[in-house]
Amino acid sequence: MSGLFGGFKMASSYVSLVKESIVLLDKFRADRRCLDDFIEDALKDLETTDTLQRTFILDVVSGCTEYKKLLDVVVNAFYGQKGKQLSRGDHSQYVVICYLTMFALDELGLQHFCNIVKSLGIKKMHTFLSFFFSNLTSWIQEEWNGIYDAAFVEKHWMGPLLRWRPEINTLMDQLAAKISQGSQIKKAPVKTTKPLEFSLTKPKPRPLLMPELIPQQEKCKPVPDSTYRAPKETQIIGEIKEKNHQKAEELLYEANITQFRCVNPQKSEHTQRSVAQIMEEQDSKLQFNSFQASGLPPTIKRANSRSVKLNNAAILRREALCDREVEKELQRIQQLLQGGREPSSFLQWQREMLQRDLQERLPMIERKRLETRITDEEVALARKQVVERNQRAAQLKKEETAQLMQRYAEKRLQEEKELRDLVQQVAEGHKNSKAAQEKLQKWKQSIVKEVSQQSQELLRQALEEEQAKLHRRFEIIHEIHSIESLPHIRVNKFDETQTAGHELRAEMSLAELKERLALLRAARQSEEEERRSHILEEKQQQKKLLLERLDAIETHRRELVKASDTRKEEKKAKQDFFQQVVAQDETVLALRRKLEEKKQERQRWKHTESSDAKPSRRTTAPTVGHAGNHRQSLNEKSWEELEQNLMRCIQDTPDDISWRDTPKTQY
Repeated sequence: MSGLFGGFKMASSYVSLVKESIVLLDKFRADRRCLDDFIEDALKDLETTDTLQRTFILDVVSGCTEYKKLLDVVVNAFYGQKGKQLSRGDHSQYVVICYLTMFALDELGLQHFCNIVKSLGIKKMHTFLSFFFSNLTSWIQEEWNGIYDAAFVEKHWMGPLLRWRPEINTLMDQLAAKISQGSQIKKAPVKTTKPLEFSLTKPKPRPLLMPELIPQQEKCKPVPDSTYRAPKETQIIGEIKEKNHQKAEELLYEANITQFRCVNPQKSEHTQRSVAQIMEEQDSKLQFNSFQASGLPPTIKRANSRSVKLNNAAILRREALCDREVEKELQRIQQLLQGGREPSSFLQWQREMLQRDLQERLPMIERKRLETRITDEEVALARKQVVERNQRAAQLKKEETAQLMQRYAEKRLQEEKELRDLVQQVAEGHKNSKAAQEKLQKWKQSIVKEVSQQSQELLRQALEEEQAKLHRRFEIIHEIHSIESLPHIRVNKFDETQTAGHELRAEMSLAELKERLALLRAARQSEEEERRSHILEEKQQQKKLLLERLDAIETHRRELVKASDTRKEEKKAKQDFFQQVVAQDETVLALRRKLEEKKQERQRWKHTESSDAKPSRRTTAPTVGHAGNHRQSLNEKSWEELEQNLMRCIQDTPDDISWRDTPKTQY
């Protein structure tokens, strides 16, 4: 500190530096940041100042924060005694003055210190310094001794302050004198005479000449709008040009699209329409991928042995179906007579191609089936190996668990034995307490019995009273019911042959009314009988017509059955032929041999397993074999059904489908 402030002894004033340090200290108190960060920011702000001045300011601020406890002892006590007369904004001023008094008075000197004190306010500094030095040797020293060592305080702070005390006292006297001078009432200054100017009349200004009138020009007529607007004729001509241009473009487009009529090689629209209609009709007849029938129902096979009972609606539907088929056949014959096309050759070619495709496809299907069977056998063998491995592991696991359970059971038995001993010991200790509890319980039971007997007696009396009241009420109600149940004799004197006597025209007696109703009932029954007879006649006629129609339908059905039988025979022959072709394929034969080898290997595996297994496992082996055989038979059936469906799909033609579907729809 001595070296720092020694450089400033030649400076003219420290007033500005002290004020800047006070401002920074206020900022630091308000900012509540770390001292190092605050000093770094302050260095950035004080870059323009001299290095010595900057170091003075920063050292004052850092010293005030470093010795804050010592300075707060003085400043806080000062505010505690005279806080009503002071401002909180001057707290930093008192802290800085206290710091300079304690630590920098030797380096600054008395003159610079006096200038600093006078610049900060004479009255404030006088009160603070008088408070500080008057209490320095009393409680302030004691507080400082509580913070630092007493010898250190005496050496570094109390000694220098006491040495400077006479000079500070003179300074305080000067400050007190200035305060007293400022408080004295100032005398009013003596008024002196002041000379006044002469009141001379001011000359009037010369009048200005009247300006000459500026001649105004006459208003011109505005320019007409027609000068800046195009004439209508040009607009009309432009519109006509656009229309002509559009017409020319349309004509050019039509000329490019349409051809010359004199040299038109295409057919007319009517001919194109008729040709398209003919082609559509022919294409509709060629149903390549139509629904395949599942065969004739069993009722047709047993038609000769048992007749089918049909209702009227079914007979009429069958008749309409037969009529439609006859009409279709007649139309087909008429088309042939008119030069139409017969699709039989195309259908024959189609059948041949489909048969050829099926002949090529069946060996491949059989090959795939055998390959899947072989893979199934291999999977079954692998599964058996895995099962055997798992069984061995499970057996080992069971043995380990059995050992663990045995150990656990032994441990549990030992624990139970210990618990029994403990229970016996506790029971012996509770025997005495049980006797006392039994006596107390008996005494309580006797009290409860007495109370219950008294309450039962009271309840019995109340019940007897209520029963007597109810008995009286029942007797009264019985008497009322007996009075109400007596019969009332009513005399009915009514004659059915007499009228009511209202003197009306259509008035009649009850007997006459009954006779008329009987006559009406008889007439209605006769009408109903006539209607029934008429309805029966109509039914008989209708039955005759239906029987005739049934005969015609039966003849038609027989013809259809014959045609279907012939088709079935042809189909069966084709199936036999395809099966022979599949059986002669070399790859299929090789796969079958491989399948047999796999089956034999599996049988050998089963035989070895049954011989090595335990008796308990031998019982389960037949069930496994039976399941495998059952699965094998199911696979064979599914493949046979698949082959039959394929054969049926390929061999059936659209004509066959239509003829086969007719009996099914009839029945």
